[in-house]
Amino acid sequence: MNDSLSPYIHCQDLFKIYKRAELEVVVLRGLDLTVPRGEFLGIIGASGSGKTTLLNILAGLDTPSAGQVRVGKRDLLDMTEKERVEYRRREVGFVWQSPSRNLLGYLTARENVEMPMAILGTPGTQRRERARELLAILGLEDKGKRLPSQLSGGEQQRVAMATALANQPSLLLADEPTGELDTRTADEVFGWLQRLGKTLEVTVVVVTHYGGIARYADRVVHMRDGLIESESVVVSTFQRPGEAIREDYLVVDKSGRLQLPQDSVDRLGLEGRAHVEEHQGGIFIKSPRRRE
Repeated sequence: MNDSLSPYIHCQDLFKIYKRAELEVVVLRGLDLTVPRGEFLGIIGASGSGKTTLLNILAGLDTPSAGQVRVGKRDLLDMTEKERVEYRRREVGFVWQSPSRNLLGYLTARENVEMPMAILGTPGTQRRERARELLAILGLEDKGKRLPSQLSGGEQQRVAMATALANQPSLLLADEPTGELDTRTADEVFGWLQRLGKTLEVTVVVVTHYGGIARYADRVVHMRDGLIESESVVVSTFQRPGEAIREDYLVVDKSGRLQLPQDSVDRLGLEGRAHVEEHQGGIFIKSPRRRE
């Protein structure tokens, strides 16, 4: 298949099962997901929906129990541990929720950005130039000599983004990057992630509880019980040039499974078996019983 036409991220029938003592916990339940190269994708879901597990699988930090998952030309199920470490170092940048996991407190902002390059043996001159370039893109050119403790929460996360992008990865992942920030700062962080994706041509995938990501992401998928139940995408409108609207869609996977959003289930009172009818190009769902 032509690489320019194939999805950059491809997950098919993805399962993840954790075994705890005598119990098995199914976190991902046959999830399907494709992400084109260069997209800014937001993943929203309640705690336990499987979104962080999915992100860790894409990062090479965890392995699925079954299914298929590819990132670029990499088959993440068919990698040795050495290849997995190389993948994480060169092809993936990761931003954690807590700045203390992203940055070393005894290094300056510039030194933190240089650290991933030093691990790969990049010459000092190139490390310094790359660090200056990334800090400038993120509006931190005058903060390079400051320690993390001398930066605001938003500035720390921007340095974390620069550090994650130091080795020029093609994929940037972020797990609740605004979880410890106020709403205004969270919007600033998502704005920077959006600009980084476009400026550096990086695919960005962000897991968050913050619904405001919809203003910045190209697409937002909503997860529940280990599956994707719906997604929202940006659609250009010609009625007002320069503006765009968001359209919401239910998602039917390759096996024909449809997961209705919980608010729709509650509003329609669906319970037990449901009857599906096709009529004039539309699909209608009827429930034989309604909740009292």
